[in-house]
Amino acid sequence: MVSRKWVVLVFIFLSYTTMTVSGQGNVRETATLGGGCFWCLEALFQMVDGVEAVVPGYSAGHTSEPTYRDVCTGLTGHAEVVQIVFNPAKVSYRRLLELFFESHDPTTVNRQGNDIGDQYRSILLYHTQQQKQVAIDVIQALEKSGELGDPIVTQVVSFERFYPAEAYHHDYYRRNGGQPYCRAVIGPKVAKFRHLLNVEP
Repeated sequence: MVSRKWVVLVFIFLSYTTMTVSGQGNVRETATLGGGCFWCLEALFQMVDGVEAVVPGYSAGHTSEPTYRDVCTGLTGHAEVVQIVFNPAKVSYRRLLELFFESHDPTTVNRQGNDIGDQYRSILLYHTQQQKQVAIDVIQALEKSGELGDPIVTQVVSFERFYPAEAYHHDYYRRNGGQPYCRAVIGPKVAKFRHLLNVEP
């Protein structure tokens, strides 16, 4: 099994290289989003054209080097999130946010379905002021449309630190699609997302 340390090193390398390489079609950006169980968001955003890496992890809390067990206590302040490296020439940050709000219920506080706790809160961590403004614009447009029915409670906060999750969480749905949670919860979301993206199974 790949160790967590190796996962962290690879992701740090990927993040720094993709954020700094420039040239035609070579710029990469990072988005950090939380909307319930990170297994779900990982499986969904892996299907998006232009997304090059999706890593589950923890962010927005007050403890260092949290583990999954720590975060599940609800005492760390961390949310389950995914960090997404994407090519803005293929998919915009705005489009990622539109898909993000389609992928979960942003009107429930500290809850997604039967997953309850502040680690499952809806949260958007912006990396730049431009990302912050896009987030505000998308949320305002959604609330103005009234399509969600209730007010959006998604936290919009500045990104500070990301801790990749343990290796067994990575590619979870792809590796464990037959498990009850994957079949009952993630599977239907994946099917809906495929339809949204017009992607074949």
